[in-house]
Amino acid sequence: MKAIQVRATGGPEALESVDVPAPEPRPGEVLVRIEAIGVNYIDVYHRTGLYAMPLPFIPGSEAAGVVEATGERVAWAMVPGAYAEYAAVPEEKLVPLPASLDTRSGAAAMLQGMTAHYLVTSTFAVREGHKVLIHAAAGGAGGLLVQMAKQRGAHVVATASPAKHEEVIALGADEVLDYGDPWPEGMNVVYDSVGKTTFDRSLDALAVRGTLVLFGQSSGPVPPVDPSRLAKRGLYLTRPSLGHYTLTREELRWRAGDLFAWIESGEVKLRIDRAVPLRDAAEAHRLLESRGTRGKLLLVP
Repeated sequence: MKAIQVRATGGPEALESVDVPAPEPRPGEVLVRIEAIGVNYIDVYHRTGLYAMPLPFIPGSEAAGVVEATGERVAWAMVPGAYAEYAAVPEEKLVPLPASLDTRSGAAAMLQGMTAHYLVTSTFAVREGHKVLIHAAAGGAGGLLVQMAKQRGAHVVATASPAKHEEVIALGADEVLDYGDPWPEGMNVVYDSVGKTTFDRSLDALAVRGTLVLFGQSSGPVPPVDPSRLAKRGLYLTRPSLGHYTLTREELRWRAGDLFAWIESGEVKLRIDRAVPLRDAAEAHRLLESRGTRGKLLLVP
């Protein structure tokens, strides 16, 4: 089968198209023919070695396709090896796709959609009247966060590059600011996927007992933090990941079920920027890192 492999960490050129044998499912796994693959920043972290992986490896942790043995349409996240034509996936990690969702929508929804779900329901339970600041709001996860926070009655302030402001307003944000603009204070929660360049100002934007949720680091890792910085206003700082919030099959089905229902009803709108051929995965990573995309970036075998 065709796959993308990383043999040595580095820039996008580290992504090589190779021919490898199709995986053999182990007990508890099924073979899935992949139809769409989600591209995420964690793939960049793996490629560069920021999050170390044993070499060589097939990157990617989100996809959708068809179970070879049954023909069932499924999607999954947090399972490595998605940049390929086939994957052997643990059955407990698979979520059936509703009839109204195609596999491209499934691949676009899973990782970022369930991330937005746990961020607004569990890491910090957003309620009506909360003041919420969301960085990178024009991106895949950021755009879903804006919609879900508004769905729960929050006042949403978002940051995005100037060319994307109208798009973020259309998603429901009450205010959209550039990264260089003054940011408001008194936020109950800041959702920060940018990291190094926004961290200090994100802390400054919080209200007393506010929460900074650092769930990514697209600008680079945050330097070590003195916990006493949180003491002035009794702040909370957390660094979660989706794996912490899909620990059981029941939790996975709850989050995916809510997400699919909201997409079906139109309460949450998916935005797919484009689908890039699998062989051009390096170009997809360049697009992602340039912040030139609007919404989800996919690969298609």
